[in-house]
Amino acid sequence: MFGTEKARVVKSSSSSPGLVQSEPRENGTTLSSHSVINLDHGDPTMYETYWQRMGDKCTVVITGSQSLSYFVNMKNLCWFLQPELEESIKRLHRVVGNAVTKDYHVVVGTGSTQLFQAALYAISPSDAPEPASVVCAVPYYSLYADVTDFLRSGLYKWEGDAHGFDKDGAYIELVTSPNNPDGTTREAIVEPGGGEGKLIHDLAYYWPNFTPITKPADHDIMLFTASKCSGHAGSRIGWALVKDEDVAKKMSKFIELNTIGVSKESQLRAAKVLGVIADGCQYCDSLDSDDVFKYGKLIMSERWKKLRDVVGQSDLFSLPVYPKEYCNFMGKFTTSNPAFAWMKCNRLVEDCAEFLRGHKILTRSGVRFGVDSKHVRVSMVSNDEEFDLFIERLQAIQEISNGYHI
Repeated sequence: MFGTEKARVVKSSSSSPGLVQSEPRENGTTLSSHSVINLDHGDPTMYETYWQRMGDKCTVVITGSQSLSYFVNMKNLCWFLQPELEESIKRLHRVVGNAVTKDYHVVVGTGSTQLFQAALYAISPSDAPEPASVVCAVPYYSLYADVTDFLRSGLYKWEGDAHGFDKDGAYIELVTSPNNPDGTTREAIVEPGGGEGKLIHDLAYYWPNFTPITKPADHDIMLFTASKCSGHAGSRIGWALVKDEDVAKKMSKFIELNTIGVSKESQLRAAKVLGVIADGCQYCDSLDSDDVFKYGKLIMSERWKKLRDVVGQSDLFSLPVYPKEYCNFMGKFTTSNPAFAWMKCNRLVEDCAEFLRGHKILTRSGVRFGVDSKHVRVSMVSNDEEFDLFIERLQAIQEISNGYHI
């Protein structure tokens, strides 16, 4: 899904309800037994060790005389798209096999949030008597509603859950697959009826480190982002694969009016990173492989095993179970290891986020995703220190639960 804020390591204060940043300890870490760990945001800091190991392979040198002009190629539909980035995007999708690129137009954006807004603008009828209804099946990504209604546009309006939606007129259904927050594979569910329906497919997590790649996605509008593919959330680069030329032109126009294009420096860095990733995939059978997806898959598998082992010690919490599917990229049957854990508090706990906050674990409440407060979304892509402390605290909660029957 969209780019998210950087997670902060914070500690609680008994004199104030606010949270302040922890000070580094002598051993270089920032966490202590008093630290509050922020697993609300999906900040992909788990990739830092991998990119440190890669050294200078992704280094990009930009001189003072480069990137002065607004323009790249005015003959191109997306005139601010760097050709190096377009080629790297198409090559990586071909190597991974997660999306069709032939006969698609590439539109680059400052993260996929901007591209989402651009897509809403591009496919909403301009002459409709009422705004197009924007819907998504619950649990849906928590920022969809905020982003949709932020500009108070007369073109579109958030209408909530796609289940049971039968309103007349134009509508736009958001299909997030794998879904944020619960990691499930999804398809469109709204029956067209008498309305004119359009689809936006958010495929930010359709990469082999998170889910089996069962086939190349082939939809009218597909959104991707570097933050979920490579971990480079700070570069703020996303891209859309768009089948219809007019839609791609309108999306490019939105970005032109919104930010007059996208940073060339960020695009060049992203092009280099995606190229290095594609190179690593080419030699994925090597014992010394630099494949970031296999690296990510290994870490995510280990983390999910640790989490399931702890959760399985009692019935206080529960987690989704994902089926094994054949991954064309990995060449074997694998299971999903989503970037977020969609965790439910059972028994007497009504507000799971507040309960975990009491144990210095910040999560995102299920209410933000259109469901009840017994659910929370927990980031699984933080750094090792934060994740290990999360598991340690969850273990302590389970022991208390088993001893005192919470």
